[in-house]
Order: sequence, then structure tokens, then C-alpha cells
Amino acid sequence: MISMSIKNQFSKHANEYNNFNIIQQIAAKALVRDIKNKPKNILEIGCGSGQVYKYISWDVEKYNAIDFSASMCKIHPKNKNLEVACYDFDSNEFYDFLKNKKFDIVISSSAMQWSKDLKKLVGFLSETTNEINAVLFTSNTFKTIQNITKSNSPILSLEKIEEAFSTYYKCDFEVHTYNLEFENKKELFDYIKNSGVSGASATLDFKTAKRLFKEYKLNYLEFEVIFVKTISKL
Repeated sequence: MISMSIKNQFSKHANEYNNFNIIQQIAAKALVRDIKNKPKNILEIGCGSGQVYKYISWDVEKYNAIDFSASMCKIHPKNKNLEVACYDFDSNEFYDFLKNKKFDIVISSSAMQWSKDLKKLVGFLSETTNEINAVLFTSNTFKTIQNITKSNSPILSLEKIEEAFSTYYKCDFEVHTYNLEFENKKELFDYIKNSGVSGASATLDFKTAKRLFKEYKLNYLEFEVIFVKTISKL
């Protein structure tokens, strides 16, 4: 395993953006930028509304995109070489879909951290491809909020993510931290509710939410993402 840690600081005012997924967009763009060999047969896990796909600038022969959300699959871009399917990537239906398939690369941005059994998922993927490029949020995202509310992150830890991939592949890992700044607390808390990476933080009871609003002194939210690039199978 090659392990590499790079700390990046990213600061932007959230009200400059008309959406709540700016960190996911940065991750998606970086993920595609790091793909050098222009693979022709691609599987994307957790495709959402097409954030990753829109950055694919080369011709592909086959692009399979899967997502848990039917509404996301519906608004994903369409193309003659693109097949969008609605699967829970932890389901037996998805594992059946993978059987006897081969991909030049499997890619995923801001999705696989939600797997109920990431090691099992990576194991199935290893039977279909030699190469995985993925970006995952880690449990250190919103770390100060967890400390104040004394809650555990619903997102997998950095160690669990590295272990899952390293069971089947020799990997290169890069860890990036981002700080997203806000003009005021209302904007900050609106982002927590709408960002898609908040998990339990978005559904706090009134008493805990009130304490968090009072005690959270930072003008930014913390994000930690890990970029995973497989080098070879073990």
C-alpha cells in the first residue's frame, strides 16, 4: 500500500453558489482529472444527477451508471453509449448485475462511504476490474459538530475505507481537507441540512440543535475526503 496525505484548504463563501454540493463537485472534477488512460468501458457507482459524467471529455464505448435514487437516475444525462440503472450498490440485485461483467475502470465520487459493507462491495468490484478510482467522504467530515453533539458520524472512518480497498488492491491514498466558509450561522446550518453528507446531523432533536447553534463557534464547516486509486490487485 502506498499511503500519501495531502492537506488542502478550500475557503469560499457558500452564498456564492446556488447549490449545496460544491464539495462534491470539486471531488468529481478532481476524480475525472486524475484518470489518464481514457478508459472505454466504465462503471460509475453513485452517479447522482451526472456530476462525474459531465466531466468525461473523451469518447467511451460503454458507460454504466448506477444510483440508489430513481429520481436521480431520471435526470441523469442520456447518451447512446450510456446506460443508467437504479440499484442499491449493497444489494444482491447489484451483485447479480456485476456477474460476468468486465470494466476498464470503476469510478465513484462521494457515494461509497455510505456502503453498509464496503469490504464486500470492493470484493465484488475486484472481480470485474483491475482499476478503481474513487473519492469518499470520511467520518472526520463535520468533526466539530460531532464533538459538540457527542454523536458518531454515520460515515465510514478513514481507517475502515483504507482497510476495505487494501484487502483486494495495492492502493494510492490521498487525504484532502476542505473548509467551506459561510457569512452567518443560518447559511451554515442550512448547508448542513441540504448538503447530502450530514447524516444524523441533519435530524438532531430540538434541544441538541439549539446547543449546537449556540456552541458552534466556527464560521466554516470541515470536510475530509480520501482519494483512492488502485495500482494493482493483490
